[in-house]
Amino acid sequence: MSRVVVVGSANMDLVVSAACFPLPGETLLGHGFASHPGGKGANAAVAAGRMGSDIAFVGMLGPDAFGDALASSLEGANVSLEYTLRAEATPTGVALITVSDGGENTIVVAPGANALVAPEDVEAALSALDPAVTLVSLEIPLAAVAACAAAPGFLILNPAPAADLPNGLWKRIDLLTPNEAETRFYTDVDPVDDEACLKAAHVFFAKGARCVLITLGKRGSFLATPEMGRPFPNLEVRAVDTTGAGDAFNGALAAFLAEGLDLEAAIPLASAVGALTCTKRGAQEAMPTRAEIENLGF
Repeated sequence: MSRVVVVGSANMDLVVSAACFPLPGETLLGHGFASHPGGKGANAAVAAGRMGSDIAFVGMLGPDAFGDALASSLEGANVSLEYTLRAEATPTGVALITVSDGGENTIVVAPGANALVAPEDVEAALSALDPAVTLVSLEIPLAAVAACAAAPGFLILNPAPAADLPNGLWKRIDLLTPNEAETRFYTDVDPVDDEACLKAAHVFFAKGARCVLITLGKRGSFLATPEMGRPFPNLEVRAVDTTGAGDAFNGALAAFLAEGLDLEAAIPLASAVGALTCTKRGAQEAMPTRAEIENLGF
């Protein structure tokens, strides 16, 4: 049995570093280029794998060199690719990323093979793998996301990038992990403080989600159930590249929950994983190992 299954995207990240982001119509000269294995789903799977989780990735790669590189990165983190498909002709997804000198980023994704992930592929994988925890994000077709309602265990939905969800899916979500922008998209509430976070969470509860964890960047995160709300601080680090930090947080969180930790114990650990990811460039290459987290005293 795979304790964790990640259903989602795999992209090759093409990253340019620049002093700042260009304005519309403006051309800037950058000062560095690199390609990194990425994609929200693959990133989360690698993070879970580096925490030592028994992890499988369900997604679609292209028949190209980018697909080969992503497969190698996933396998290097001990992620099972038994249910990772390869498209016959459609190229692997690509993300065009600009990273500012301040460590912030902008991302535009060309889905490629990710757009071919089908509901029947997801249902077959979940039935065979019988995971304790399933994590899904929204860089694949919504019909494939909705198929995760059949997941047998605990379901985490990272609603990124934000999109309208099928009504029937909301009531199946055990844990929703939106960031600030996604929270505003779904609730029209700006999560600027604990009171606003709790207000937004109750909008999510009305839609059907059982538990909400709003990620707030440098401010940490805010956990809410219908009975309580509690903020969690972030580990302070010097960020050089925030690409993949949220994915690392989600993947590590799924791994720790599959181990049997409760949410309040798992969140500080997952926050440390996300924070350490920001201290190196790239997404999957930057994600820490379990030993690095334990060396911090967790």
